[in-house]
This record gives sequence, C-alpha cells and structure tokens, in this order.
Amino acid sequence: MERPLTDTTLRHYSHDDLGGIRQTLLDVHEDAYADRRHEEFVQRFPWFVDHWGGNPGFACVIAYDGDVPVGFTYGAPATAGREWWQGHLDTQPEDPATFSVSELMVRPKWRKTGLGPRLHDALLAGRPEPWAVLTVDTKRPRLQAMYEGWGYRKIGENQPFPDSPVYAVMLNKLDG
Repeated sequence: MERPLTDTTLRHYSHDDLGGIRQTLLDVHEDAYADRRHEEFVQRFPWFVDHWGGNPGFACVIAYDGDVPVGFTYGAPATAGREWWQGHLDTQPEDPATFSVSELMVRPKWRKTGLGPRLHDALLAGRPEPWAVLTVDTKRPRLQAMYEGWGYRKIGENQPFPDSPVYAVMLNKLDG
C-alpha cells in the first residue's frame, strides 16, 4: 500500500549542476544503501556519480520533501554507435538512440509512496531518444517486476565489473 507524499517537489538538473548536487546524491545513496555500505561495489558510488555526471548530456531529477532530498534518478544519452544493449537483440532497431537510466533510488522512509515512478517519468519526459535502458540486479526479482510494470522488458544479462552483481538488461520503447 502506498503512502501519499504531501509536500514533494521534483527538481531537474544537468551536467553543469553536478558540483552543486553531488553531495546530495551521495547523502541519499548512503541512506538508501545503509544496509550494504560495507560492500566494495557500493562504496564506489562516488566514482559512478562523477562518471555519469561528466557526460555533457547528464540529466538528473531530485525529489525533495520540503527541503529534504528524498530520492533521485539520473542518466545520460548513450554514445551513438555504442548502444551496448543491442548485443542482446536478434533484430536491431532502426533508430537505436538510447537514454541510459543509471540510477534511481529513494530513501527508505519515502519508499512505497509512488515516488519511484514519478522520478522515472520526470527523467524521461520529453527525451528525444526512442529507447531507455537500465540494469537491475538479478537477485532483486521484485525490482525487476516493478520495471516490467513500467514498460521495460528483460533482453539479457550483463556483469559490467568483476565485483558487480549480474544485472538484467532491461529495455523500454519510449513514446516520442
């Protein structure tokens, strides 16, 4: 059962804003992953923020409950011709332009409020790319089912780093 949020606002940010929002992303991540903070891969999150934020097409949406940041999502357009997820398809799309959703996280106290889909939809609203791709830990079937409910379909599996989980590669055709 979802709890409604009363005073939640969504704010959009770009590559140029990373310096001002970086610590906010790290703080929300620390709370969201408090139970897994000892894992080496989880501890590398600051590198991922800098990597994705370094992309000129970086887009981020942060949710605030009053003045408290309670969740975020971010990603960037894939480099043309390097849409890595295509290797999981037998038939290639005519236009493979893709927006990669890298992260979506919500602090525990604000989960099950409908905030996740609001963040996701706000990040992808008006995107020019016909596709969105994301990965989800294969050991999180409920999370994978949630993304399937949002229109994604699993097209394969990938382990991008030796210490990372095995991820389900999930693709979504965007309305454009």
